[in-house]
Amino acid sequence: MTDGRARGTYTLLIELAEEVEIRVGALGVREFPRGWYAYTGSAFGSGGFSRIDRHRRVASGTHDVRHWHIDRLLGHAATRIESVATSVGADVECAVARALPGDPVPGFGASDCDCESHLAYAAERTVLADAIDRAHAGRV
Repeated sequence: MTDGRARGTYTLLIELAEEVEIRVGALGVREFPRGWYAYTGSAFGSGGFSRIDRHRRVASGTHDVRHWHIDRLLGHAATRIESVATSVGADVECAVARALPGDPVPGFGASDCDCESHLAYAAERTVLADAIDRAHAGRV
C-alpha cells in the first residue's frame, strides 16, 4: 500500500504484452503496440499517492471504474505495472512527462495542460526505465 498522506508526482512503468486497440474516451479508438509505456500523473488531491494503489487495482482487474485515460489502458488484461517512481511534494508532472524519451501517445493524459502527452511508448524497457529514474531524481 502507498502512503495516502504523501502527495506529489508519479510515473508508472507499464508493460503491454500484446498489441491492442482500446477506446480511450474522447480520444477514440487507439492502437497500442506491444512494449513499454511510461505514464506520468500527479497525486496532489486528498488521496495523495493512494491513487497509485487505485491504478494497481485497475491493472489487476479488481477495480472496474474508469475515470481517466490511463484507466482504459490499465484495464486491459494484457497490461501490468512493473514499477512506480515518485517525486514526493514536487509538482513536476509536465516536466517529467516531457523529459521521457520514446513516442508520445498524442493527447493521452494531457487534457488539463498543454503537453503533447503524459504517456510515452518504447519497444524496449530500458529506454524508459532509466529515463524515469533520472527524471524523478531531478536530472532532467
